[in-house]
Amino acid sequence: MKAGSNLTTKPSETDKVNAYMRDLKHPLVDVVEALRQVILDTDPEIGEEVKWNAPAFFYSGEMQPFNPKEYKRHLIVFNLHQKNCIRLVFPSGAKINDTSGLLTGDYADGRRLALFYSMDEVAAKKAGYTKRNKNMVKVIGYMVKVIG
Repeated sequence: MKAGSNLTTKPSETDKVNAYMRDLKHPLVDVVEALRQVILDTDPEIGEEVKWNAPAFFYSGEMQPFNPKEYKRHLIVFNLHQKNCIRLVFPSGAKINDTSGLLTGDYADGRRLALFYSMDEVAAKKAGYTKRNKNMVKVIGYMVKVIG
């Protein structure tokens, strides 16, 4: 944080997420880990923590202070409740003009979802969206720019 500035940062809690991942008992744990790496590799200012009993990703860079209940830093939260599908919840996903089809849902609170059922689907979506220049990495990167 800059001297004399009221900007705040948030540190990543990678050790806690690593421990969570070691103990995770989910049939699609390999999908969770692959998506985790895609998200973290998108931008060095993406941090991670365990929130809502799942890995969550946030903008770790400088931001103006805000009401914590607004969750302005949060980019993506895993929803692991279903055993046959990994849901990535983008709390501010409605701010993204995603024409790739990666994000689904039209929720009143502004969230959007990305659904993954297998490692093959992770690879296919990543490769397919890259070819069309609309990949999930770009969607995540855009979220960092919107929030940061």
